Amino acid sequence: MSRIGKNPITIPAGVTVDVKDNVVTVKGKLGELTQLIDSIDVKIEEGTITLERPTEAKDHKAKHGLYRALIANMIEGVSNGFTKELELVGVGYRASNQGQKLDLALGFSHNIVLNLAPEVKVETVSEKGKNPIIKLTSYDKQLVGEVAAKIRSFRKPEPYKGKGIKFVGEVLRRKAGKSA
Repeated sequence: MSRIGKNPITIPAGVTVDVKDNVVTVKGKLGELTQLIDSIDVKIEEGTITLERPTEAKDHKAKHGLYRALIANMIEGVSNGFTKELELVGVGYRASNQGQKLDLALGFSHNIVLNLAPEVKVETVSEKGKNPIIKLTSYDKQLVGEVAAKIRSFRKPEPYKGKGIKFVGEVLRRKAGKSA
């Protein structure tokens, strides 16, 4: 039995969950998310959701835990939301935003301008003496992670000086430089 898959999911107040034709729809104060569920039974009773698999086949075992985690993330997202913070480490690296446009100065000849999806709220914090920080907030965990990974891919942290875009709290493996 999947240890993750067999855990029940509690539905918080203000969140509604509907299951119709293998599609789970979750609505909350922050938004609405849908997920297609394949070959797993979803049961809603008394404020909890339980997932059951029809057989012990390898495919069903894998999907059991996967869909439970996806539904739990959907419920968490529409009730509380998700936040990712990125830090720009390097001399002259800057970030600014006008609405949904993120403008990054990362040491290239031109600035990188990124148009973000309307579901993702972006905020940039620049304090004197500290590295600029980009805060991404959304109710969709997958979308926030995807956007954060895209931004990080423009200038990944390098192992010698640690310059680049890193997640706040991320520990980088540092290398010693050449010994003279």
